Amino acid sequence: MNIPEQRVALVTGAASGIGLAIARRLQQDGLRVAALDLERPGARAAVEDAGLTFIPADLSKREDCLAAVEQTVATLGSLDVLVNNAGFQHIDAIRDFPEDTWDTMLRVMLTAPFLLSKYAWDHLTRSGQGRIINVASIHGHVASPFKSAYISAKHGLIGLTRTAALEAGEQRLTVNAICPGYVRTPLVEHQMADQARTRGISTEEVEQKVMLEPAAIKRLLEPEDIAALASYVASPAAWGMTGAVLDLDLGWTAR
Repeated sequence: MNIPEQRVALVTGAASGIGLAIARRLQQDGLRVAALDLERPGARAAVEDAGLTFIPADLSKREDCLAAVEQTVATLGSLDVLVNNAGFQHIDAIRDFPEDTWDTMLRVMLTAPFLLSKYAWDHLTRSGQGRIINVASIHGHVASPFKSAYISAKHGLIGLTRTAALEAGEQRLTVNAICPGYVRTPLVEHQMADQARTRGISTEEVEQKVMLEPAAIKRLLEPEDIAALASYVASPAAWGMTGAVLDLDLGWTAR
């Protein structure tokens, strides 16, 4: 099979944080990268300033998932790597959790990866070295209170990863999940600031005594750490890795 010299990746949630770091790293690796995010203030500029192709989409909408794949292929000519990274958190007790927020979170973090994989499948298998990389979380393994929708979606994403890997093997399409611990992103920094106000302690104490308390290494991961692992998983060298759930969690789940 003739494999194009320059592969194409679609990365979701790619205007900031982990998604932007992955998009930039894949670009450095020689891929052409479509960076998907909501059409929100600063998103397009962040993507285009990095030299990436911006794909505006709301992944809670089925039609936007299909359009994102079609636009990527129409603009960049093919699709070889799909990185399902987009997501958000809402913290609340189950009895108080807003039902519409639950629905939206599950659509964005579990249904959208399924739909994007479905719509991209033929392109990815045609590649000869197709990759689906699902950015899950340590919360795909373990639970914490007040994060029911997030944790349900991440547990489901690991199941989707393993099932898709079994279905895709004969077509040389690999499907893997990355499960990071806490990463220094705008979302996590906002959470630390909120907890510092609530608990009456410094953000440094929140980081060390709250967020990193179960971890063996007491240091937040950086988005570039996740991007480095995604770079390997997307590379030709990782051809034999599929159905893997790769923990980058500072030793959190070693207990």
